[in-house]
Amino acid sequence: MGRASERRGVLRVDLDASDGGRGRVRRPDSLAVEEPLEIRVGAAGPSRRPPLAVTMRTPGADLDLAIGFLLTEGLIRSADDVFTAQLCSGAETPNTYNVVDVTLAPGVPEPAAEASRHFHTTSACGVCGKESIDAVRTRSLFTVADDPLTVPAERLAELPGRLRAGQRGFDRTGGLHAAGLFTADGELVVLREDVGRHNAVDKVVGWAVRERRLPLAAHVLLVSGRASFELTQKAWMAGVPLLAAVSAPSTLAVDLAAEAGLTLVGFLRGRTMNIYTGPHRVTG
Repeated sequence: MGRASERRGVLRVDLDASDGGRGRVRRPDSLAVEEPLEIRVGAAGPSRRPPLAVTMRTPGADLDLAIGFLLTEGLIRSADDVFTAQLCSGAETPNTYNVVDVTLAPGVPEPAAEASRHFHTTSACGVCGKESIDAVRTRSLFTVADDPLTVPAERLAELPGRLRAGQRGFDRTGGLHAAGLFTADGELVVLREDVGRHNAVDKVVGWAVRERRLPLAAHVLLVSGRASFELTQKAWMAGVPLLAAVSAPSTLAVDLAAEAGLTLVGFLRGRTMNIYTGPHRVTG
């Protein structure tokens, strides 16, 4: 089901071409696929489980995406909270399997009725500031402040190159974000790509949930874009002690990382980086 890219026609204009500076060539180009994924969640039973969220994502690792989303939003605590998770046919023709149906294990509370509205609006008009940080604190199962992880700065600087080397979708399209989970020794454990930064992280976390690797103690999570509040929240919810980004963090991401005792590194490019919180974990 990994429809990560599609070929489309494009008119290529090259102003430096020899024919009067107006080179115009029609050719195929690879584009990153972006499609909606509906996540349905509920208890077992004959009735259809209600939709909880719809996210625009690149198809592939959809079960991991759904499970990671439920974990990082505090709706499940481990793989034991999921009875079944399966791709289902949607309303499209031809069938694109843009629905994941998650059946919760017996005794796991179903999402509140108003939760679906919250997930449609969090990036635009959800709670903010201290209220957001308090909400994450009450949901996180893991304490990352005491994690003894340390990573030499030299090794940390190598990770973006290793992440980039594994971005096959980006090689084809130039339009996909990536999230990579690394050991303290710099070994790439898992890499996922998506048009959405948050989706790429959820795919990594969902993989870790299914592999029963949580909490992700002594690991580094690297993202190819900026470090937002949402990505910092997901790192904390998965028990990651060090989040690094090749671009900038937001103020609220820094505040949340400080609250959690999580090391947050931004502008990890070449041989330079900014350490915003938890500098004791980056040595050398």
